[in-house]
Amino acid sequence: MYESIKKPYLDLPEEAQAALVAAARDTSPVRGLTHGFYKYPARFSPVFANAVIKTFTQPGDLVLDPHVGGGTTLVEALASGREAIGVDISSLAEFIATVKCSVYSEAELDALERWSGCVARAVDIHKPSKPIADYENMGYYKHLDHRSRWRLRKAIEQSVASAVSLGTPRLEAFGRCVVLRTAQWALDGRSKQATVGGFRRTLTETAQDMVMGAREFRALVKAHGRQPVTILRRSAIGIDEEEKLTGMRPPRLVVTSPPYPGVHVLYHRWQVDGRKEAPVPFMIANKLDGSGLSYYTMGDRKYPGLKTYFNNIRGSMSSVAALADRDTIVVQMVAFSAPDWQLPRYLEAMEEAGLTELFLPSLKGERDGRLWRSVPGRRWYSAQRGTTPGSQEVVLFHRRRIDYRAAEATFQPRPSA
Repeated sequence: MYESIKKPYLDLPEEAQAALVAAARDTSPVRGLTHGFYKYPARFSPVFANAVIKTFTQPGDLVLDPHVGGGTTLVEALASGREAIGVDISSLAEFIATVKCSVYSEAELDALERWSGCVARAVDIHKPSKPIADYENMGYYKHLDHRSRWRLRKAIEQSVASAVSLGTPRLEAFGRCVVLRTAQWALDGRSKQATVGGFRRTLTETAQDMVMGAREFRALVKAHGRQPVTILRRSAIGIDEEEKLTGMRPPRLVVTSPPYPGVHVLYHRWQVDGRKEAPVPFMIANKLDGSGLSYYTMGDRKYPGLKTYFNNIRGSMSSVAALADRDTIVVQMVAFSAPDWQLPRYLEAMEEAGLTELFLPSLKGERDGRLWRSVPGRRWYSAQRGTTPGSQEVVLFHRRRIDYRAAEATFQPRPSA
């Protein structure tokens, strides 16, 4: 259907196209600024986010990510002197993105640096720890209270208490994020259980690395001019009617990586002892969660035809289109468990949302003319066995569809002088 239609192309210089392609296919590890604060599943490459932002925006422009996840888009936008808005339905994503986008003062960074040098001393297996009672009662200790993990449980409780002792909400949030990243290293997807000694060493190294990243982020934001950032915890459906965004100018760029249709990604749980799903990250972040996997992936991947997913993605992108104007570029990075039928259906949903696909002229001779990339070592599981289609991502470019007939019907020529 789509291949028979004449393709509209982006009007970009060859060097800009080459930079986008190279950035999309970059396989370097995620590092720099505050990007290492947490390993969020299916996160963007900062190299790609940076290239897209610099290609399609100017300093001071507004960048929107309606599925913000770990906040990569927002960090790169702010570090480049752009205003940023991020939306996500997950309270964990809201927490992580907020900490990563916080510009800490020199005094705050000095306090955090001192704390990073002594936080490991808070972890002492011979001293008592205080259970986080409310979370324990609500079941957030699931798979953490096993007799083989009582030492790690105590280490987490003691280090969270140390973060709370920092004394201010901003510093406490940073400290909790340090514990979150360390506990993720110790628990999530490990084949061999971490030791308390390893936890203490990693806690110190993580805290020091994060302070360094926060300093780097502060310096870039200061150099390029500090712009506001807004992070909303809510569904992207209806954001065009969100009170906090009333009067917002149209975004110059929308760049996002929405949940992938049919691909199993655990955004809200860690996997302990193989595939035992543990909600402990919410406890460490001091956030609540009572939702299942389909809540975060916009629909059960086993639902016939992924109807719920496509209804939701159409709804969210319809709201994005309502916020956009004719100059807004929408860039998405998506993967599919069954691309042969899911990609056409996804593109139909974009059309139904009021968006028209655009192409890079430099890719006319490649595959279907779209920008595909292979993702090495991606930790998710597709709905199919054997080959994992979810390890192939495609970058899609769209613009708000303009109804020229309607525009002509409402056009009123200016009276002559």
